[in-house]
Amino acid sequence: MEISFIIPSRNNLKYLEWAYNSIRKNQGNHKVQICVADDASEDGTWDWCKKKMADDKQFNAIQNKGPERLGLVILNDKLVNEVAKYDACIVYHADMYLCPGALDSIEHYLKEKTIVSLTRIEPSLHPPGPEKVLLDSGIEPEEFDEEQLLVQLDRLKTKDKTTEGIFAPWAFWKKDFQEIGGHDPIFAPQSKEDSDIFNRFHLNGVEFVQTWEGFVYHMTSRGSRFNTFSGGAPGKNSEEWLYTTTKNERNFIRKWGTSIQHDSLMKPIVSPKYKIGFKIKNCNEDILRFLEPWCDHTFVDCNFTNYLLKEKSHTTYNLTSRVLDYNESCHDNIIVEINALQFTRQDYETVSKLSDILHDSGDIGEFELGNLKITINSLETYENKLICIY
Repeated sequence: MEISFIIPSRNNLKYLEWAYNSIRKNQGNHKVQICVADDASEDGTWDWCKKKMADDKQFNAIQNKGPERLGLVILNDKLVNEVAKYDACIVYHADMYLCPGALDSIEHYLKEKTIVSLTRIEPSLHPPGPEKVLLDSGIEPEEFDEEQLLVQLDRLKTKDKTTEGIFAPWAFWKKDFQEIGGHDPIFAPQSKEDSDIFNRFHLNGVEFVQTWEGFVYHMTSRGSRFNTFSGGAPGKNSEEWLYTTTKNERNFIRKWGTSIQHDSLMKPIVSPKYKIGFKIKNCNEDILRFLEPWCDHTFVDCNFTNYLLKEKSHTTYNLTSRVLDYNESCHDNIIVEINALQFTRQDYETVSKLSDILHDSGDIGEFELGNLKITINSLETYENKLICIY
C-alpha cells in the first residue's frame, strides 16, 4: 500500500519526533510518505523538519511562519491537496504511536468509498468509551512503556472485528476528501471540524470501518487542548481550546441545526435540516445569544446591535441576515413563536431536538409544544446541500 500521513503540528516537537519514529519503525513493507505542517512553532519544529527532509526522501514539510497559527482546518487540507503524493491518506496526530500491523489492517479494509479508523489505546485522561481501549503506557514520550504496550497488543487485537465509528486516525481516499471540498473553513483554526466533515462523508455515501486489528497508542489532545505552550497540561484544558470549542459548537449548531450526534461507537447521526425562523417576543440579549444558533433567522423585539458587534468576531456567518427586527416578514418553512418571559428549560430541550420532532410530526399545520407555538409550512429538508464546501 502507498499512503500519505497528514500531520499538522504546533509546538509539539517531542511528540512529533516520537510519532515519526513509530511510523518508520512499524510501517512494514508499505510505502509511506510523512507530510508535516509546522504551524508557527517556537520549539524548533521547523529546524527538525528541514533536517528530516534532507535525510528522508519520503518526508515532506511546509511551514506557516506565523505569528498567528492557521490550525488543523487549513493545514490538513493544504497537506492533502498540495503535499500528499499518494491516493490514500491518513489524518494523524503528532501524539500517536503507530502500532505494528496497523497499516496492514488499513490496507485490508480501505476499499472504494470507505474510511478506516484505527482503534485508539489511551491512558485514562478522558472518560472511557466502547470505541477505545484504556491502558496506561505513559502520558509523555520519555515515559512511554513500549514493551508493556506490545505485550498487551496481541491480547487486544480481535481478528475480523469491525465497528462503524470514525475518529482520528482516519485513513481515506483523497478523491472522497476532495469531492466534498475538504474541511469547512468556518471551523478554523480547529474544533468540531472533524464532526462536520464526518457528517458530510456520511451523507455522501462513504462507509466507516473501525478496525480492531490495527491500533495506535494516543497520548491525547497535546496539539491544543492539553498543549503546554497554550497553557494546558495533561488533563487541563487550555484557554485557547476552551474558546475555539465554544465558538465552534455554536457554528456547528448554526450549520446543522443540532449539537454533534453519534452513536455509542462514534458513528455520526445526522438529523434533517429544516429552514427555521424564531419569532421572539420580550426578547433580550441573553435570550438572543441562547437561541440564535438554533435557527436560520431570529426575529426579535429588542435592540440587537450590541449582540451583533460582540458575536461577529466568533463566526463567518452573516449575522445581519440572521438576526432581524420582529416586524419583518418571516418566510422560513418552520416558524416557532416564543415568549421569552415564559421560556423554560423544557422549551430549550424542545428547541435542541426540534429537527427530530419535526421529522416525526410529518404534517403541515400548527401545534404547540410547551410554551412554543410551531407552524409548519413545508417539511423540505436541506442537509444534503451541506455536503460540499464551495
